[in-house]
Amino acid sequence: MSKAAAIDIASVSKLYGTTAAVRSINLKVPAGSYCCLLGPSGCGKSTTLRMIAGHESITSGDVRLGNTVVTDLPPARRGTAMMFQSYALFPHLDVTDNVAFSLKMKGVAKDERRARAAEMLKLVHMETFATRKPAQLSGGQQQRVALARALITDPEALLLDEPLSALDPFLKIRMRAELKRLQSSLGITFVHVTHSQEEAMALADLVVVMNDGRIEQAAEPRTVFERPATAFVARFMGDHNVIAGRVVERNATGISIEVESGGRFRAEGAVREIGETADIAVRTDHVRIAGDAEPGLGFTGTVTNVEYRGSSVKLTASGAGIEDFTAIVSDTDFFARPVAVGETVPLAWQAEDALVLGRLDS
Repeated sequence: MSKAAAIDIASVSKLYGTTAAVRSINLKVPAGSYCCLLGPSGCGKSTTLRMIAGHESITSGDVRLGNTVVTDLPPARRGTAMMFQSYALFPHLDVTDNVAFSLKMKGVAKDERRARAAEMLKLVHMETFATRKPAQLSGGQQQRVALARALITDPEALLLDEPLSALDPFLKIRMRAELKRLQSSLGITFVHVTHSQEEAMALADLVVVMNDGRIEQAAEPRTVFERPATAFVARFMGDHNVIAGRVVERNATGISIEVESGGRFRAEGAVREIGETADIAVRTDHVRIAGDAEPGLGFTGTVTNVEYRGSSVKLTASGAGIEDFTAIVSDTDFFARPVAVGETVPLAWQAEDALVLGRLDS
């Protein structure tokens, strides 16, 4: 395979008339890494992928692949290959001819292209299905053929647009492992669009969380999980509660905020000015049922929902001006002191489990 290429997106915007789909984003994807563009529908992630591929024009800014500015190059000359969400296999061609199709278009001799196709099918464990038509394959098998077809072009970067969305949950997990194996063994750069937080965390070296055409955070999965950059990331990833209020105290290491109902909470991190609005994030899995909370590090709430999850229990409570505050507690801790919907419960956390969230404009 070709040497992997780094991808550099510099001040890239995409406008549809007066509507901005992507708003002046900057991103560096290291060569040979697995990058996931993550976010809700309409956030700009697929548009960004298509601009990297050359299937969507760029309104302003540049895309660089390795040392080459590819902004104005057609897709076939970029050194990328794209795997589409629909797989887009030709129904009248067998698996081998589907995989070899791009080489046929380049004028490669039949024996050579079929030999290369056989190599690619072996790579994705589909060599025994070489003579079948797409309609005779399962969804997971079709995906492997589409992967082989993309990889036969010897790309420096493989671009994947929600490749697992059409698969059932069990097969998604199997194919996640397969994608990671392929990326690791080939050593090329993967850029993968998904709306699944679990998928991004399982696959990526670099998670890029997008919202409303902007990048909210780009970091390794552990950083995104443990230290979300903004309130949107904290809420979207689902592993933090977000408490919004106004700053009433500050010191060298953090702040205290007051919510509308008068409850006060403190956190460490970016210091804000007195009177400013601020958001605090609290880890859901570090919240405990306890009556010994330090000032600003807990509250008493009313239980609104209880979900048993096997090894853990998801507890939702409201109180102190906070709606739908979530605690993920172990089944042992919960059943040692079970609570039901409508009961009051004291919730607490440690100082290190609360942090001040940043802002995109800061």
